[in-house]
Amino acid sequence: MKLKLRPFDLHLKHTFKIAHDERDVQKTLIVQLSDGQFTGLGEGTASNYYNNSLESMVEVIEAAKTKIEAYDGSKPEEFWEKTNDILSANTFAQSAIDLAIHDLYGKLQGKPLHKIWGQNIQRLPQSNYTIGIDSIETMVNKMKEVPWPIYKIKLGTSEDIAIIKELRKHTNAVFRIDANCGWGVEETIENSKLFKKLGVEFIEQPLKADNWKGMKEVYAHSALPIIADESCIKEDSVAKCKGYFHGINIKLMKCGGLTPARRMIEQTKQLSLKVMVGCMTESSVGISAIAQLSPQLDYIDMDGNMLLTNNIAQGARLVNGNIKLPSANGIGAELTQFLV
Repeated sequence: MKLKLRPFDLHLKHTFKIAHDERDVQKTLIVQLSDGQFTGLGEGTASNYYNNSLESMVEVIEAAKTKIEAYDGSKPEEFWEKTNDILSANTFAQSAIDLAIHDLYGKLQGKPLHKIWGQNIQRLPQSNYTIGIDSIETMVNKMKEVPWPIYKIKLGTSEDIAIIKELRKHTNAVFRIDANCGWGVEETIENSKLFKKLGVEFIEQPLKADNWKGMKEVYAHSALPIIADESCIKEDSVAKCKGYFHGINIKLMKCGGLTPARRMIEQTKQLSLKVMVGCMTESSVGISAIAQLSPQLDYIDMDGNMLLTNNIAQGARLVNGNIKLPSANGIGAELTQFLV
């Protein structure tokens, strides 16, 4: 096997602002693993909040290069275990490699991953489209630019109620609220009551990630379901969410890839919690990997590639919120022609 790492700057259509971050460019690392005939693709994005840089991902991957290039085409789950001792030092890098291994495995098997997993693709959840924090007028305009059945609205400002009231005047779409740790306990409870009347489906991560005492209070009194994000990073966090959240939002890069994400999905279902998979402003490489999980999910957030002006790949698509799975094998993504 031959490993190749390719960094890119993904440019956003609008400044992407949430409660704890703001950016115009999303740095990403594309992993290519080739056996000479087929090439597996993976992706890991940089993140200020999680102190993850392209350099730190490259460093960990290079340390595991010998093991990675020794991949023999066996099941990705087995390879994940073999390399976990090195790659677990950076789950974003680990996820990028896991995606590339899954993609290559699917191509070697001649099937898309969802078929290898035996998933029924007849009923897929719709994906939301994300509206980042901005002036109220700009947020309204962002929404009008992309008519959509479900919006995820980023909040965590002094004008949160005014934002939702104004946005509601311009659409009948379902709203999902993501406060990204930006609220307090009472604020969350009171907002839930008002937002329920304004057509909000659920609230994602209202409190700081480690405020479990506060979440117990919110869980008991919220008028809306509460979904964990920053409070549920890896597999060992799932069970803890029972009784504190109504569901979890899994991010491939935070948990270490498709391998642990699939285990988290199964564990979440066993706990009778709702399960969602979200994105971190990936290109169509990462988004296509997320799409392969869609038959197993209650909710999905896979609009990251739509927020870009220079999506560097093609694969899974969204049409008015509906998921269009690619027919290609593996994760179904391909770098655009001029990049190959």
